[in-house]
Amino acid sequence: MSACTLVLRSIGLLSVLGLTGCATWFTGNYQDPQVHLVKVEVVKANMLQQRFILRFRIDNPNARSLPVRGMSYSVRLEDMLLTEGDTSDWFSVTGRSGEYYEVPVRTNLWQHARELSKLLKHPDRPIRYQLRGELRTGVLFGHDVVLNHTGELDARGLSGR
Repeated sequence: MSACTLVLRSIGLLSVLGLTGCATWFTGNYQDPQVHLVKVEVVKANMLQQRFILRFRIDNPNARSLPVRGMSYSVRLEDMLLTEGDTSDWFSVTGRSGEYYEVPVRTNLWQHARELSKLLKHPDRPIRYQLRGELRTGVLFGHDVVLNHTGELDARGLSGR
């Protein structure tokens, strides 16, 4: 067997193996994962800079493991832009399960200080959030899942309690 034939067979085999991981996309059985922002935790805050940890939950409804290659995100609290950014962390969510994913962020909310302090005066009231962006999944053939989710957060996490 010549080297050229061996290389072609290897490429063919790798292609078939790569497509089997994405077969559910082609057969229609694939369901997009669900991504929810479950907590915004204040790490440190002063007048010029605030550090938070965004905690997301990624639920994989499919039987196969879901490789994640990162995400781009924009998070609004009420009508205020909290943060936006991009991650490139690689991890996997096993089939029919969920994983938590933490993203450290830095921001300056000085222009929203008055509105934010009003929200924090009532820690018993939930705070509306909006998450937009893309979750990058797949390995050989990438699949971007559009994120457009609204929900509510417990205000006690924002106040650092």
